Amino acid sequence: MSELATISETERLEFLHSLELLDTLPEGEFDAITEMASKYLNASVSLFSLVDKNRQWFKSTVGFEACETPRDVSFCAHAITQPDLFIVENADKNPLFAKNPLVTADENPIKFYSGVPIILEGKYAIGTLCIIDHEPRTLSDDEKVLLKNLGKQIEKLMELRLLHLKSEEQKKRLVIQHERLTEFAGVISHDMKMPLANLIITSDILRKKYSSILDSEGVNYLEYLKSSSLTLSDYISNILRYYESDDVTGQPKSTFDIYELLEDIVELLQLNENLHITIPEDNVMIHSNKSALEQVILNLLTNAIKYNDKEIAEIEITCSKDEKYYNFSVIDNGPGIEALQIPLIFNLYETLGNIDNKGKKGHGIGLSMVKKICQGLGGDIKVSSEFGKGAQFDFWIAS
Repeated sequence: MSELATISETERLEFLHSLELLDTLPEGEFDAITEMASKYLNASVSLFSLVDKNRQWFKSTVGFEACETPRDVSFCAHAITQPDLFIVENADKNPLFAKNPLVTADENPIKFYSGVPIILEGKYAIGTLCIIDHEPRTLSDDEKVLLKNLGKQIEKLMELRLLHLKSEEQKKRLVIQHERLTEFAGVISHDMKMPLANLIITSDILRKKYSSILDSEGVNYLEYLKSSSLTLSDYISNILRYYESDDVTGQPKSTFDIYELLEDIVELLQLNENLHITIPEDNVMIHSNKSALEQVILNLLTNAIKYNDKEIAEIEITCSKDEKYYNFSVIDNGPGIEALQIPLIFNLYETLGNIDNKGKKGHGIGLSMVKKICQGLGGDIKVSSEFGKGAQFDFWIAS
């Protein structure tokens, strides 16, 4: 038994309605197929019909004015039950249709009908591609093949429509999930950071009040408690910042120059004499999301500084513009990245075991957020490095 035979009429109708095709406007892709069917099969009428519960509705028509007819007089309602072509060469002599009002009509009666069922996912017969004539006729083998091939083209178009609908549905679900995650991250951030702040304050109070009666091991425990609390608080802040990055990329664009942007960032970093930063030679004008771009550059500079293992940290920033993108590079003379780690570096929560120059381990969120922001701005980011000799982060955003 074919899958077509196992589908109930209720299931078929549910699937048909899920396509969101009934009662929609004409579409050129379907019209082109019915026009070819009418022209190359020399047919007075050609139709792409959808068989609904009580009617057949025509998505595309050639030589036929009505947009629908009752299902109980429909030839297509019979055609969708067939796995192949359904042909009525002379309706007057066919017991199923001889008394059909479409056959006995005074004007433009249906005397010949041939329809190929449009079957999706191998089991849902949603309608037909059919040709109609007002006089009895037959189809040659080549004409039968042509009609079936044109039907296959409609099936291909419908499969693309199904993929699009599924993609849109998946997108809606992802948006809802993301909103829930963002809300959850905000709640967790607030609810967890308050107790952590209390732990940090309490550990300071305990150390100040009882350090004279605690041994060195007890003082170290308090230090460890404070350090762990600060690390967890920072981790929570980074998670929240990651989920808020979509809001950052959604902010409106403004016009500014690269020097203005870097001046604001350098002021935030509070640089010292052990760090040399080289800025771009040309002051490029930029029209983009300033806050988002600032987050990207600030994150890359912060990493280049805190992971640098040289006596003098040297960082070079470049900026240029082409027809499609603003292109940036952040180049440092730090420890570099091992070749095996490069494909992993932008993965969320991927820490690679690196320790910064204050002995702290990263959370694996910053670079993932950077990539997310770059892509949200219509670009992307990549890294190249020679281990032991520094790294170069190249990123670009739409201009």
